[in-house]
Amino acid sequence: MDSTSSYDHLSRPELIQSNQSLESEVRSLQAITQTQQSQIQNQQFKIDALTHELAGLKKLVYGSRSERFVPTDPPAGVQQGTLDLEVDTVATRTVASQKITYTRSQVITTPLVHPGRNPLPDYLPRQEVLIQPQTDITGGVKIGEEVTEQLELREQEIYVLRYVRPKYLVKNEQETRIIIAPPPPMPLPKCIAGPGLLAQVVIDKYVDHLPLHRQMQRFDRAGVNLSYSTLTGWVRGVCELIEPLFEAHKKEVLATSYLHADETPIKVLDKQKKGTSHRGFLWVYHNSLKKIVLFDYQQGRSGDYPTAVLKDFSGHLQTDGYGAYEHLDGAHGITLMHCMAHGRRKFEEALDNDQFRAGYALEQIQQLYAIERQCREGQMDFDQIKEVRQLKAAPILENMKGWMTDQYPQVLPKSGIGQAIAYNLKRWDRLSIYIRDGSLSIDNNPVENTIRPVALGRKNYLFCGSHEAATRTALLYSLVGTCKLHGINPLDWLKDLLIRIPEYPVNRIQDLLPQHSHLKSRHQEVHST
Repeated sequence: MDSTSSYDHLSRPELIQSNQSLESEVRSLQAITQTQQSQIQNQQFKIDALTHELAGLKKLVYGSRSERFVPTDPPAGVQQGTLDLEVDTVATRTVASQKITYTRSQVITTPLVHPGRNPLPDYLPRQEVLIQPQTDITGGVKIGEEVTEQLELREQEIYVLRYVRPKYLVKNEQETRIIIAPPPPMPLPKCIAGPGLLAQVVIDKYVDHLPLHRQMQRFDRAGVNLSYSTLTGWVRGVCELIEPLFEAHKKEVLATSYLHADETPIKVLDKQKKGTSHRGFLWVYHNSLKKIVLFDYQQGRSGDYPTAVLKDFSGHLQTDGYGAYEHLDGAHGITLMHCMAHGRRKFEEALDNDQFRAGYALEQIQQLYAIERQCREGQMDFDQIKEVRQLKAAPILENMKGWMTDQYPQVLPKSGIGQAIAYNLKRWDRLSIYIRDGSLSIDNNPVENTIRPVALGRKNYLFCGSHEAATRTALLYSLVGTCKLHGINPLDWLKDLLIRIPEYPVNRIQDLLPQHSHLKSRHQEVHST
């Protein structure tokens, strides 16, 4: 076989030209390879981002909403960094083994006695049914009795309350006149519904989320035919009657130095948009120091709405980080705070993307919440809470800020962990404000818990019939929501209010608010026993 190279017949210039051509082809192939690798890397970034988004959507639709984090061990060969902080009564992982030995012996034990059911409340009315033996007991002497108690429910009864006012003809030397007692004060003039029925209709819809058309069906079963317009008229009349009370309530909610704020959408039928519904918003302001809440309906989600409501407010305003509140920071004495629960949620969503980093962040945040739990269980006052936070929470917050600053350049910005770190790092100073004052909360959960019943209502009555109806919804949610915060039965409160308000002095109307109601002390006495 001829071993002569195929290039031997080429002259030197031809070899140089051929070499240059090959080098050019190699460079072209390298450029194509680099372009393809860049495209593959970009596609992988998109895949990671979409996978993270899909995991979040699946968790939103199918997953549990519990945010309790259970730490897991890091992957083999990975050493997890620690901050070497001494925090008492916080969540830690203990890895230990010990040899357990025991000696088996026969022990005679007595069977455990079941404590039985909790006794039924003493304040519930009781109806006694006497059951005598069927056999002959002539000559028998009663030596005791067995009592069995059972909870039961009477069918709701609709009845007619008749007010009878006799008329008398009185004659004397001066005059002849007819005397009759004045009619009792009525919540709504010329309305056939009494205070109890009006209160029941309102509470059924705005507390138990029973739409008015379903209430109509219930009335029909009881033999009472009431139209939908009649029921809506009752609700409208109640709201108009108690509107002065709502204005007093609004002033009291905002008269504080600390507010939680949040907003939630609500569908509203708009006459100008036939065939579609308008997406309005309930803006919610929660005064956790006095345990009172204000719902304010607005047609949009612009920052102008909280600006108008909070024009006279000064103090700490805690939100979930929505941008509509940003311009309020520093305005006439407002200090904007953010919510640690939202920060924690971002790391929870990033667990599938980077379990090591996200897990570490969740463990640190879990320690912060353990400190809060320690303060609650110890029933500490605000000064004591501040002292504990400064001693134990402040180092965790400071070190975690440094850790996020170091880790962010090492992760992809659009990855789940990158977005979680960016979200928290941007807001960390506002997330840490709570340690300055023992009256402040670590998160915005108080107002979010108040909003939850609204979601249940939306699923049942679907929408409000008009913007005016949405405004009435906000009014009623404010007052019945405050009842809940104070542990007051809203039906008892509203019925009592409708009886008293027609003749109550306007300059003392605030006395009828749930937070000042005489039913509040009665409820506390009942449950303390």
